[in-house]
Amino acid sequence: MLRPLGACALLSSILLLPGCASEGIIDPHGYNATGGASYYGAQHQGKRTASGERFDQNSYTAAHRQLPFGTRVQVTNLSNDRTVVVRINDRGPHTRGRLIDVSRAAAEQLGMLRSGTAKVRVQALDD
Repeated sequence: MLRPLGACALLSSILLLPGCASEGIIDPHGYNATGGASYYGAQHQGKRTASGERFDQNSYTAAHRQLPFGTRVQVTNLSNDRTVVVRINDRGPHTRGRLIDVSRAAAEQLGMLRSGTAKVRVQALDD
């Protein structure tokens, strides 16, 4: 009788784990970090994000390793002071040293389409 219970407990813990790219969800209140940003676009269009919704390169969304899905953040490009507000709906970036991946629309607003990357400040917004 103990074996089936142990198997159920193990299976339950596996199914309840957050996405594999996640390093543990953090409290977004007061979140303020600086780091690298990149963007993702056409090659991911229509594919499911870690939150389960379909990726739309024309929406203002982003991928972050630890912020909860639905968190709204202001992203500021530190080289030109342009800002955009995005909603976290995916996990990533999957490149070492990057803080956030933004959608193509957000990258355009930030003025980083040509370079593909930028140094940014990410600040969580309290709703």
